[in-house]
Amino acid sequence: MATRREFIIKSAMAGAVAGISAKSYARIIGSNDRVRVGCVGFSDRFRSSHVPPFKALMKEMNFEMVALSDIWNRRREEGKAFIDKQLGSDVKVFNNNDDLYASKMVDAVFISTADFQHALHTIEAVKAGCDSYSEKPLAETMEDNRAVLKAVRDSKKIVQIGSQRRSGANYHAANDYIKSGKFGPIVMVELMWNVNQPGRWRRPELVKNLKESDVDWKRYLMNRPFEAFDPRKYLEYRLFWPYSSGIPGQWMSHQIDTVHWFSGLPHPRSVVANGGIYQWKDGRTNADTLTVVFDYGPANDLKSGFQVQFTSRFSNAAGDTKELYYSNGGMINLDTNEISATGGLREREASAMGLKANLLQPLKLEGIKVETDANTGGDILTFNHIKNWMECVRSRKEPNAPIEAGYQHSIATIMSNAAYRTGEKVTFDSKRQEVLAGGKVFKY
Repeated sequence: MATRREFIIKSAMAGAVAGISAKSYARIIGSNDRVRVGCVGFSDRFRSSHVPPFKALMKEMNFEMVALSDIWNRRREEGKAFIDKQLGSDVKVFNNNDDLYASKMVDAVFISTADFQHALHTIEAVKAGCDSYSEKPLAETMEDNRAVLKAVRDSKKIVQIGSQRRSGANYHAANDYIKSGKFGPIVMVELMWNVNQPGRWRRPELVKNLKESDVDWKRYLMNRPFEAFDPRKYLEYRLFWPYSSGIPGQWMSHQIDTVHWFSGLPHPRSVVANGGIYQWKDGRTNADTLTVVFDYGPANDLKSGFQVQFTSRFSNAAGDTKELYYSNGGMINLDTNEISATGGLREREASAMGLKANLLQPLKLEGIKVETDANTGGDILTFNHIKNWMECVRSRKEPNAPIEAGYQHSIATIMSNAAYRTGEKVTFDSKRQEVLAGGKVFKY
């Protein structure tokens, strides 16, 4: 028997496909041309979360998966077998992106490679004339972040950042409500993301069998400092800096993106962080427990603004995920999708101080709870997000999560990583577009 969540997802997919017709796309210039798509990096994310929406939408939207690029021989073999079976394709396989783009056989690509590679692979794609669906985090250093922003803007290509909350009905409703002024100024945001999964980001069986001859290690490192081949840093990169910031880039980047979206602020004014490796003593260098505190507000008005607190732990799942926005009048709870007067200033207390209370009326937002499992499958937010990208590839309109959204969430994640690694209060130099820890530019 299908679960309620499975029913919702299947219904949404069916409805989305039913709402697309060849006739509707015939009105768009170039709509008769088939969009040829390539997979850059056959990852778990691509297999479980990109393919199902693409499969549901590709026929009516006239898209086709034609190519796969991966620097690991095993992934090339597995990827071709999987894609051909799922999509009825006969994809051409490439050992690297240079060969893929030299073939001139793709118009757009999915990028779901290692965290530190997203920006660099997006640059490759747009310079080769391709649109891109690029997973988050967009960048883990400001050098890469600035480079990808410039490359995408110069190319005028359609790039959707994989921040799928931006395609959620509940998030759009919350954004509209805040921007309407009904909520009042944001005074505090509490974010949480907890799991208790010893295997999260671990691949011990694959690590045991991976040999250097199976992969192009030098190409994998890209612009990171050279070091000897390490299968863990190839397969379990999310545990190791500078290949990933871990918690900030993987999880916090999703939730902090909504702060930028809802508030209209491009980055924090300052960040402090504390944490450590308290539970999983397995050689990792990224924290398994982290608390980050942000100060947000106008750079030219330090007397106004709000605080954001993000906490995450791998050692106990209690609390799960939370996204709570507070004003003086109440709360937006994006875990339950409710707006309420919870915690708000009461009318009697306000009157006694000669103030006017902003009494929020209970309101239910449309949407479903965000999935936090390692394998999210065909979750509805990702489905909507990929659908939006495919539509924008056709229409050439700006997607829901444009390059600027990725640039901004990357500033916040880089600031968080810098604060954790240096122990300093971290700020952002807007003129130089640099993250400063203790007044010094943060790099590695």
